[in-house]
Amino acid sequence: MCGITGWVSFDRDLRLQGQALDAMTETMSCRGPDDRGTWAEGPAALGHRRLAIIDLPGGRQPMTAATPEGTVALVYSGETYNFTELRTELAALGHAFTTSSDTEVVLRGYLQWGEAVAERLNGMYAFAVWDGRHDRLVMIRDRMGIKPFYYFRTPDGVLFGSEPKAILANPLARARVTAEGLREVFAFVKTPGHAVWDGMREVEPGTVVTVDREGLRTRTYWRLETRPHPHGREETVATVRSLLDDIVRRQLVSDVPRCVLLSGGLDSSAMSALAAAQLADSGETLRSFSVDFVGLTDHFVADDLRGTPDTPYAHDVARLAGTDHRDIVLDAQTLADPEVRAKMLTARDLPVGFGDMDASLYLLFQAIREHSTVALSGESADEVFGGYLQFFDEQARQGTTFPWLVRHAETLGDDTGALRRDVLDALDLPGYVGDSYATAAAGVERLDGESDFEYRMRTISHLYLTRFVRVLLDRKDRASMAVGLEVRVPFCDHRLVGYVYNAPWALKSFDGREKSLLREAARDRLPKSVYDRVKSPYPSTQDPKYAFALQEHAKDLLANPSHPVFDLVDRAALRRLAEREAPQIRQASRRGLERALDLALWFDLYKPEVALA
Repeated sequence: MCGITGWVSFDRDLRLQGQALDAMTETMSCRGPDDRGTWAEGPAALGHRRLAIIDLPGGRQPMTAATPEGTVALVYSGETYNFTELRTELAALGHAFTTSSDTEVVLRGYLQWGEAVAERLNGMYAFAVWDGRHDRLVMIRDRMGIKPFYYFRTPDGVLFGSEPKAILANPLARARVTAEGLREVFAFVKTPGHAVWDGMREVEPGTVVTVDREGLRTRTYWRLETRPHPHGREETVATVRSLLDDIVRRQLVSDVPRCVLLSGGLDSSAMSALAAAQLADSGETLRSFSVDFVGLTDHFVADDLRGTPDTPYAHDVARLAGTDHRDIVLDAQTLADPEVRAKMLTARDLPVGFGDMDASLYLLFQAIREHSTVALSGESADEVFGGYLQFFDEQARQGTTFPWLVRHAETLGDDTGALRRDVLDALDLPGYVGDSYATAAAGVERLDGESDFEYRMRTISHLYLTRFVRVLLDRKDRASMAVGLEVRVPFCDHRLVGYVYNAPWALKSFDGREKSLLREAARDRLPKSVYDRVKSPYPSTQDPKYAFALQEHAKDLLANPSHPVFDLVDRAALRRLAEREAPQIRQASRRGLERALDLALWFDLYKPEVALA
């Protein structure tokens, strides 16, 4: 796991631009605290920051291969879980290896198969290859978009990086955001390829982007495909279990300490139990970590989203699986600390946070990093197996908007409530969401003979897997890499995703509940309490001290009426939120405060040029 960046300029000799390349590379230091490297040759310059996971002494980058026609250089971020098999195949084809790293396997794979190497990789990755044989840059991102990857076209080439901050460190890029970018920030939609910053784009998941003197071209090498599902219930459950066993086995491979994120929900519990059993076979004990809040379990108040606290269930799993478990318990003052908010906003480059849920995630990862360098997460199981309430909500099933936006404001809060009316009018968020939904839904392929109901459920699944999950994956990647922790997501294995996506809804909910296939596939490893538990989302603090702290921070902001955030935020609306009585302060009510504080901090840290006209 690492941070990558680079610059291709066909009209310059970038060997003379070392200062700019160094600045771009150093923005990735959190992603790669163990090593740094740069390389430049003619029109190409590459930078790399390394978090050493596999072959600690041998995986230095940029990694190069000399050929008679020119140098091929690689910067790579991520993990290739089938690198051992690919290494054997490449060795049989005559390739010689000097390291044990998966990076060298990817480089040699490119020399053998060109950009088609992407179709052979199983993993999470974002990498760039400068092919000096053809004066061509090739950028490739994993199928599900687990690892971030951005680029910015220039008059004579391109800038790229794992995160926008790497690109913004180059003087050719402006920290400018237009109305189109702000719509992405506030609408809670994720448009493929959209990067919010003006002129910047994402390398889309499952995509190859090629840049040469003729221009820029893209090719999709993987997408969700609609196919007939070949199995009945029993064989489907068995196939899911077989896939999970293989996926977890591959993703436990590491030369550094690893652990699991255990919430006590079905997803993380199944993954943790399978991982613990596999390590137990070799005499190892798995570490597990959970996040909790001071007093939450003893004073928990159920609501429409969360019916039970996580901690008792996590402890049940830890006891049954035999993990070495630790709770990371956080207090309200730490969650509301402006320095923590700044760390998370800097990690994400944008004011798109989830308030205390982002702060707790960052603090959880920070604590885990003292013990482990790799963590397995249950992220994306809800999208794959159908775990959200919206899968069972008739309004969401009618298909008039993105399912996660149905009742979004009443459950999670309206984070646009503090925006100025003229800003809201200029953004026209309802129109933007409507157009985005229509485009997204039109891209869902229908199976021949599929009923209207099954097609609606397929559409909901497709939207979650191609739009919503990318928001969560980006959040988890940024929070973890901000402290140098690699988080792996077994449920994003493309084999599992493609297989379960095509299982009809009647199979995915055969017992009338969410995630029926996953629950049954892991039944023998789960405590009864978790097997029977109703889904509960990522936890949020219920301590009123957190809300009071937000109000005090908002009052401090209001005391500076010339702050540029008030070009977007309505002072009177923010003042009402800051003075609201405590009984009205719940998670939904806090969102406006959190968003306003994020925006103010964004202006302080990034000094963006905002152009609404």
